[in-house]
Amino acid sequence: MNLSVKIFISLVLSVIVGLIAGEASLPFIKWWIAPIGTMFINLIKMMIVPVVFCSLVVGITSLGDTKKLGRIGFKTVGIYLVTTAIAIIIGFAVAGIIGPGVGADFVSGAQPKVKEAPYIMKVFLDMIPTNPIDSMAKAAILPTIVFALFIGVGIIKVGGEKADVLIRFFDASAEVCYKIIAMIMEIAPYGVFCLLLPVVAANGPKVLLPLLTVIACMAVGAVIHTVGVYSTMASIWGGHNPVDFFRGMSEAMMIAFTTCSSAGTLPVNMKNCQEKLGVSREVTSFVLPLGATLNMDGTSIYMGVCSIFIANVFGIPLGVDQMLMIVLTGTIASIGTAGVPGAGLIMLAMVLQSVGLPLEGLALVAGIDRVLDMFRTTVNITGDAAVAIVINESEKKAA
Repeated sequence: MNLSVKIFISLVLSVIVGLIAGEASLPFIKWWIAPIGTMFINLIKMMIVPVVFCSLVVGITSLGDTKKLGRIGFKTVGIYLVTTAIAIIIGFAVAGIIGPGVGADFVSGAQPKVKEAPYIMKVFLDMIPTNPIDSMAKAAILPTIVFALFIGVGIIKVGGEKADVLIRFFDASAEVCYKIIAMIMEIAPYGVFCLLLPVVAANGPKVLLPLLTVIACMAVGAVIHTVGVYSTMASIWGGHNPVDFFRGMSEAMMIAFTTCSSAGTLPVNMKNCQEKLGVSREVTSFVLPLGATLNMDGTSIYMGVCSIFIANVFGIPLGVDQMLMIVLTGTIASIGTAGVPGAGLIMLAMVLQSVGLPLEGLALVAGIDRVLDMFRTTVNITGDAAVAIVINESEKKAA
């Protein structure tokens, strides 16, 4: 059975059991069941820093000689990062208007306190670690990302046999991290059940409506980004009107929506771009696989929506500085976590931790992750194609 289906089933079971058990069973649930959910959260926390550091170093070194990459590589990466930032902002905007989780009050007792947001220049100052090992020990995400970027670039500059040894080491380390995350995700249904059961038992049916608003926010954000950003890019800078663009992409978009697999959709996406959208084989062969590694726009919308949702649920107001921190962390982190099993959950955990929001909020969205993933994947592969069209047209003009 598909893991996402298992997680969804665990969500349904936690709701049913929680409604039946009610508040009378809370002492037993909090003593024997809730700690298992906490262990699941701790396992996710355990892997945030290793997977980001190792996979980001591998991502940078895989680019090879920066001179060889040339203008195509820099333009592609630049566009992907810009659209990622825009996607997070769209997620914030949609969630801010719809207000998922407002008034939910799932958490009894004292509310968690978010750490005070620093002013924006201090954020940039703190990005440079004075002691990178200490930063990683404290799970400070941005300094860890910056250190990983420098390590990756340094390895490229060294080159030769010494660089190859380090590349193989970090590549193997990243693979180990991926395997461990896959193992953790295998127990996700149990973790989600144990995290949600106390919430449902304490709050009853009012736990369901906010989850529907999260799905609505994700759907609206995906449509806005796909139509407003991607079709505009394809039209203005790629020479394709929106109707032709979506007609050419329809097959790949449907496969992405049903399979929730960017990798599985990649061959169809390349075929559609070449045969229906007129993108050269050279550009599709470079831009689309790179997009599968870097482009996380769908997940970025998800991060914006879920951050607002979790903040609302726990009664924690998010300031402008904290939203900027989420945009910055999510944009840079998309390089390091794309392609990782459970990447959406890992990235959301990272951005929540970067602004001090409770990671327990992950359980509230994990059960509907399959539905959210359908929108995320569709947005991601559509963005890959839009960027390929833009790069193809710019290369024609540069030739």
